[in-house]
Amino acid sequence: MASVNGCNNFPIRVVSRQMVKASDPSIKTHILAVSNLDLVPQSLPIAMVCIYSRAPTAGGVNDVTASFEAGLPSLLNHYFPLAGRIVTNPSSGLPEIHCNNHGAELVVGEAGVSLASLDYDAMNVSLRKVLLPCGGQDVALSVQLVSFACGGFTVAWRSNHLVVDGTALTSLVGAWSELARSGGTLAAGARPNHDRSVFRPRATPAYSASLDKAFTPLDARWQVNVLTTSESFVQRFYYIDASDIARLRDLASRDGGERVTRVQALSAYLWKALAGVVGAADARCRMGWWVNGRPRLTAPELRDATRNYVGNLITLVEREVSVQEVQRMPLPEVAAMAREAIAAPAYEEHFQELVDWVELHKTRRYMKTTNLGLGSPTLVLSPITSFPVDTDFGFGSAVIALPVTMPAARMCTGFVQTLAKPGSDGSWIAAAVLWPRLAAALEADEPRIFRPLTAEYLGLFAPQLKRGRL
Repeated sequence: MASVNGCNNFPIRVVSRQMVKASDPSIKTHILAVSNLDLVPQSLPIAMVCIYSRAPTAGGVNDVTASFEAGLPSLLNHYFPLAGRIVTNPSSGLPEIHCNNHGAELVVGEAGVSLASLDYDAMNVSLRKVLLPCGGQDVALSVQLVSFACGGFTVAWRSNHLVVDGTALTSLVGAWSELARSGGTLAAGARPNHDRSVFRPRATPAYSASLDKAFTPLDARWQVNVLTTSESFVQRFYYIDASDIARLRDLASRDGGERVTRVQALSAYLWKALAGVVGAADARCRMGWWVNGRPRLTAPELRDATRNYVGNLITLVEREVSVQEVQRMPLPEVAAMAREAIAAPAYEEHFQELVDWVELHKTRRYMKTTNLGLGSPTLVLSPITSFPVDTDFGFGSAVIALPVTMPAARMCTGFVQTLAKPGSDGSWIAAAVLWPRLAAALEADEPRIFRPLTAEYLGLFAPQLKRGRL
């Protein structure tokens, strides 16, 4: 069953809203300057939404709430900036984090519907609905717990892209799970690093001319109007089964050669799907990848400093080729092209150049030129992690955990974000913003790698309760 007739109107009643502070009095208040890499995405809401099928205790959701009230102070001892406020410096006009322990927000709400009733393949009427308004735009962390009529609940970890990227946000969720299960202890190797001075601009900033082309000032005059943007894309959630990923890897690997990674195999599949949809309408098409820089740095001191780095350390890598070339190539060759594109940058120098470029342009907001939708059609893949996020804080693993962003600009690029399904055998969940033709092609293509996400795939109700497709 590809989809269900889901509920798309479920008001949430806010039951309580409180500020939770770090409990360690020895932590001094201070001001944390954001890095130049944090200024690339600028101020942009970001969230990690986790769905739990049921609270397995007698107290139900009340026990979950009590767990957060008791455990969040310990978590904030390690993530002290998240108990602070995002403030604009009046002199520079740039944002900074005031680590003043004003508290992270804990919001508790109730939804009068069951989790099984939600329409999971449509992003705006499922996961984004559980994102409640924060107590203020300056709040660095809002933890939002919503209970459902079935006994299940959601936990949304809302923050700002100035403070965390997707990798740091998943690490925050994992740290909470570890702390809650261990009674307040976080292993030394898992403790976060908030030092934003890892990458500093050089005394004489230097960068390649390609960075000037990669960014465009954020100005409505150079953006597609809002109606064109909203009508040109559909937003979907997909389920990608572990067996389909394994089969795709087999198809994308050369006989006798090195086995491609899951990301490379999926990239090849998506690239060929994009080329098939573009067809003769354009001579060229592009694939892009948001790459996490942490595992790609080679200098020992950088690897140590960024292993648990909380902040932004991602960059966009792109490759443009002819549509006919992608259509003609067998899947292994397209996978090899993806691998070469992702591996091509000298990442340490690239991030240093990016820091230097921002240093000379930080007084104005920019967006990636790719996102303007000009030039050849572009599809960007953002693989947060190939491995499940630890979401078990004593109430079982979540059935889904996925970052949800709310882009402020009118972006006109296809986008697919993947994250491993918690506690699974390697299956993935994908959040996608696609042209309708590309979404239709992916959903119709056999053997159905991209399956519209349903409550069945998440194990939220028995197969006999399935309903018909819209």
